[in-house]
Amino acid sequence: MNKEHEEVQSESDIIRGDVLESIFCHVPLIHLVPVFHLSKSWNRALFSSLRHFNKPKPWLIVHSQTSRPPYTTAASSVAYDPRSNLWLRINHHPPVEYVSDLRSSNSTLLYMLSISKFSFSFDPLSLTWHQADPPLVWRTDPVVAMLDRRHILVAGGACDFEDDPLSVEIYDLETRKWDTCESMPAIFEHSAASMWLSIAANTKTLYAMEQASGITCSFDPISRIWLGPFDLRHDPNIYFSVIGISGDNLIMLGLLGNSENVKDIKIWELKGESLELFKEIGAMPKELVEKLKGEHASLSSIKVSLMGDVLYIYNPEEPQELVVCEIDGRRRVSRWGSLKNATVNEGVG
Repeated sequence: MNKEHEEVQSESDIIRGDVLESIFCHVPLIHLVPVFHLSKSWNRALFSSLRHFNKPKPWLIVHSQTSRPPYTTAASSVAYDPRSNLWLRINHHPPVEYVSDLRSSNSTLLYMLSISKFSFSFDPLSLTWHQADPPLVWRTDPVVAMLDRRHILVAGGACDFEDDPLSVEIYDLETRKWDTCESMPAIFEHSAASMWLSIAANTKTLYAMEQASGITCSFDPISRIWLGPFDLRHDPNIYFSVIGISGDNLIMLGLLGNSENVKDIKIWELKGESLELFKEIGAMPKELVEKLKGEHASLSSIKVSLMGDVLYIYNPEEPQELVVCEIDGRRRVSRWGSLKNATVNEGVG
């Protein structure tokens, strides 16, 4: 009798677990935190739901502030959870002084650079900040990139009166020292600033692309040597492009046509020693291209924030709308979508 009762109870637990997993699929991720502390069976059901059904996806963190001193005025941060389709307000401020406007690079790297200090954070919610002396060369709009968990590269962006506007420095988090290395290629002489370059970095290589021309050079963090240039404009119809890292692969987003008549926005994956191998992995639906334009009839540029295999694309002149793109395990775009930018539309929970 006891054995029979145990079998019935076991079957009941399995059904209850299945039901819980289905329920958890529809619950926002932030509201699932208390479930971890309820019981072992609920805990197992929650982990199973997150692993096999509605899986967590990288969050988009958006920071907003004034661009003039004092930079803390109206500073705020919000997060978008794509699994739950919710915007959440992050109620914290950097535990450091705002020495300049807040900038981002490589999706998770936030930094502030002034003539007296270099402050940066690379944890997901920017809870931990590091303080360092500024680079040896004063720069107003440099390219900044996290090469690995130990080194940060700062390149270009130097003032006109500097001896070498293409100079490159690397900060070592362990020694807390700056080292100079080979300058950026001369082909970037008139575009060596974050305004004109798109950068992407994985654990092995940093890539810098001139957005207007597609000319790209790569930097080897070990040898500290620049390679290239490579021309990534395999399609002459591309008039603007940006790059990013998806997984560990380099991808490129290109606007085709011209700013007054955008014919397509496409995504390619790039491989090969000279990045000569192109594979188209997706094209943005026409209705989403129109949303990116906003009230303007033209589209001169785009920005992209990329984490894992999720891309958030927006028009810097019309940031009200964000286009979302997801890349699947077969290295193809599996989903397109759009959402309102909560920092512009104030739709934050």
